[in-house]
Amino acid sequence: MTNEKLAVVTGASSGIGKELAKLCAKDGYHLIIAADEPAIQQAAEALGSHGVTVEAIEADLATEEGVDRLIAGIGDRDVDLLFLNAGRGLGRGFVDQDWKKVRRIIDTNITGTVYLAHQLGARMARRGRGRILFTGSIAGFMPGTFQAVYNGTKAFIDSFSIALRHELQDTGVTVTVLMPGATHTRFFERAEMMDTKVGTDEKDNPADVAEAGYEAMMDGEEQVISGWKNKLQVTAAHVTPAGTLAEQHRKMAEPGSASKD
Repeated sequence: MTNEKLAVVTGASSGIGKELAKLCAKDGYHLIIAADEPAIQQAAEALGSHGVTVEAIEADLATEEGVDRLIAGIGDRDVDLLFLNAGRGLGRGFVDQDWKKVRRIIDTNITGTVYLAHQLGARMARRGRGRILFTGSIAGFMPGTFQAVYNGTKAFIDSFSIALRHELQDTGVTVTVLMPGATHTRFFERAEMMDTKVGTDEKDNPADVAEAGYEAMMDGEEQVISGWKNKLQVTAAHVTPAGTLAEQHRKMAEPGSASKD
């Protein structure tokens, strides 16, 4: 595989990550996919039908050890496309949340993501070629009442990815950030938010979201907000007071809001 095109996708066992991996496979990229659950093996088997080599690595990307395991699996191979998609959410009030779960959200969404970007981004820069896609979120544009930690982590990723892009602009490495809205994945179930309005409302198709991100990455764009409704929401967020946004978010994410009019 030394001379073959290689893509690395984190959080690829389901949802947006799995759809991103499919797009890579269809374009002839060999794949290394990673997630913190055994389902990554089933995802690899399905992706193998596209005629490319798929290696699955089950690793906890919230830890440096888990990221190191992924990097060891890559070895000295050049990575052409890097999809930093692994992420988790957590609903309910911050002071009511279990601290270990809070810490895991931060370590998955920020620490592990930034560490992997640091290690593989440096290799890309030395090589003078590569593309990186971060999965951020429109949640980063608004204070996340009853989802405060998650929104805060996505605000970091949205900002960090664009800053990194401009640091790397003369290296031949492009950085793009995909900022989806609520998407039909296992996210809200895992985040214990199925009793909320946002958890039960209609959501975007992960295949459509992945396609928007993939195309933007391949075109070398700085950022992409998937879906016209999400674009309108972000535009409004730029001119709406933070306190108002926080109260709007409460109506979507407050426990029990699914049963309210």
